[in-house]
Amino acid sequence: MGNTISLARLALTEFLDNLHTFQTLQARIQGSPGLPLPNPSRSFWSYPPSPIATHVSQLPTHADFVVVGSGITGTSVVRRLLDSASADGHGIRVVMLEARDACSGATGRNGGHISPPLYHDYTSLKRDHGQVVAQKMIKLRLAHLEELRSVAEQEGILTESQWREVESVDVFYNSDMFEKAKTKVQTYKADLPFDAEHHKVHEAKEAIEKYRLASDTLGCISSSAGAIHPYQFVTGILAKLLSRYPDHFSLCTNTPCTSVSPPTSSNPYYTLSTPRGTITTPHVIHATNGWAATLLEKFRGKIIPFRGNMTAQRPGQSLPIPDSNPTSHRSFVFYTRPIGYEYLTQLPTGEHELMLGGGFAQDGDEGYEAMGNTDDTTYSTRIGAQLSGVLPRYFGENNWGREGVPLEGSEGEWAEGRVKALWSGILGISADLIPWVGRLPRVVSGRSEPPLSSVVKSEKEEGMRVGAAPGEWIAAGYSGEGMVHAWLSGKALAEMVLGREVEEWFPDIMRVSEKRWKKAKAENLLDVLDD
Repeated sequence: MGNTISLARLALTEFLDNLHTFQTLQARIQGSPGLPLPNPSRSFWSYPPSPIATHVSQLPTHADFVVVGSGITGTSVVRRLLDSASADGHGIRVVMLEARDACSGATGRNGGHISPPLYHDYTSLKRDHGQVVAQKMIKLRLAHLEELRSVAEQEGILTESQWREVESVDVFYNSDMFEKAKTKVQTYKADLPFDAEHHKVHEAKEAIEKYRLASDTLGCISSSAGAIHPYQFVTGILAKLLSRYPDHFSLCTNTPCTSVSPPTSSNPYYTLSTPRGTITTPHVIHATNGWAATLLEKFRGKIIPFRGNMTAQRPGQSLPIPDSNPTSHRSFVFYTRPIGYEYLTQLPTGEHELMLGGGFAQDGDEGYEAMGNTDDTTYSTRIGAQLSGVLPRYFGENNWGREGVPLEGSEGEWAEGRVKALWSGILGISADLIPWVGRLPRVVSGRSEPPLSSVVKSEKEEGMRVGAAPGEWIAAGYSGEGMVHAWLSGKALAEMVLGREVEEWFPDIMRVSEKRWKKAKAENLLDVLDD
């Protein structure tokens, strides 16, 4: 009898613990993300800071377009708006508002991968949306590799952006997961022959020898991908835009947008409030990803903040160092369990740091602690411990060798052990795992739109308006895959704001609609575990 009571007590305790976890998680997901916190954890990418990191233009009282957020999405939008308008002979005024320093959000805190999920979720995309749509999504992701290279080249920042092609290697330690992945690769290669040659399966012996991995590696799947210095890419472009369009572009860092008010009978524009004053505009473009629901209350539970963790580590002295040969550049994703993974790329210069992130399932309750968490001033100590110690395990102690040592003259700049830096960043998880791009319906924005008469008029033709009808717009919710969605999402959004069509190359499933907004629910994220 006593044993039965004890078991019942344990069961009740577990139930109440789970209920408390669920209620806490639900409250975080449905609450406001707030504004980005001051003094975020120190990202390795953002040092030394860019010359425009704290640039503060004079805040005008009015702009034709206001972009909130200075990461890769906002930068893509601004560049396309300014370049297109200039090419057409239109003089527009664009203002970018940033709560902290330039590129201090997820873009400046990520893993630096241009490594699209391809075979990984092609099967589920095909099942849920059909083969044509699934292939369109895959092509959009693949296009980012060349697009980012082309943009860096056009802006003259190819070297400083560290854009490079890499061989991407998915490493498996679980036989069921490896077999499932191989089946997905077969389907992917059959349906997308144009990309089939880039995907290769390596069984255990070949994988261990070719990639110098630990002896319990069961196999790998390799493909083509890329890597980049995300902070230098974005801040490099922003600096070029400030120089190219001094009279048309204003970058206001450390100027958070605290509210957006709808037009009134006396003011036909949106009014955005900041600590430095207010600004009016007919177009508000939300490029804040994990913080989108701060200004868009109806997006709470649709785009969910998620705290990820990153490290910069010195490689072991026996690991190969990438050189001028492109085949020496690699990135890895390590799959050890059905939930969570670690991702790694290596820098081409300096100490050739290993940029390792992920491990969210180590954060207790299968990563629930990270959901709805917008505190990037610190990081998870449990994940930090996992990331700090796991690399010799993945490569094997003998392949790792002795620990790396700091370069002469760099003492004191970063920690002197294996881990030079450890930080966090806030991702935006879409409730249906598809990014949200396009005009916001009034039911979603919660605000009425300015009248058509408020749109900027062309200086070339009398009565001609520049851009689409006024409104609020968004590109966000990349679910941890911003580097293969954000730039072209921002480019497509700018085209939409300018009143142009993007149907030929942009997947419609990424567009915002009232129907999709109603259907997307945070609890549906659990279904992804079945894939």
